[in-house]
Amino acid sequence: MSKNITKPNIQDISEAVISIRESKLPDPKKIGNAGSFFKNPVISLEFFKTLLKKHPDIPYYNTDDKNSIKIPAGWMIEKLGFKGMEIDGIGVHKKQALVLVNYGHGKGESIVTLAELIQDTVKENFSIELHPEVNIW
Repeated sequence: MSKNITKPNIQDISEAVISIRESKLPDPKKIGNAGSFFKNPVISLEFFKTLLKKHPDIPYYNTDDKNSIKIPAGWMIEKLGFKGMEIDGIGVHKKQALVLVNYGHGKGESIVTLAELIQDTVKENFSIELHPEVNIW
């Protein structure tokens, strides 16, 4: 959508959000998924400063707490090479690393196994614990 809108109305905003989501997220009618699988972790400002020395390109967001920073889980997952990976019929979406997908023949336990592999690898490489955003059980 490339309209040149100076005063967007509700419909314009809705269309823009839908367009952005469709460009980045899989259509659940075509590829089974639960949307964003992991929450973006909030870490201490002090720990963030340590991470920034090792990863100067790490994106971040301020929080309401001036002593905390939010880190995009998808950035870490992508940085570790999981984006686009497929194992046993399930995988990490090729356009959005936060989305785990089922290509039609994967099993629930395979999704849990992949999620745990991602969590363990993020913990090992960034010392950050990822928590699922979806309800697994």
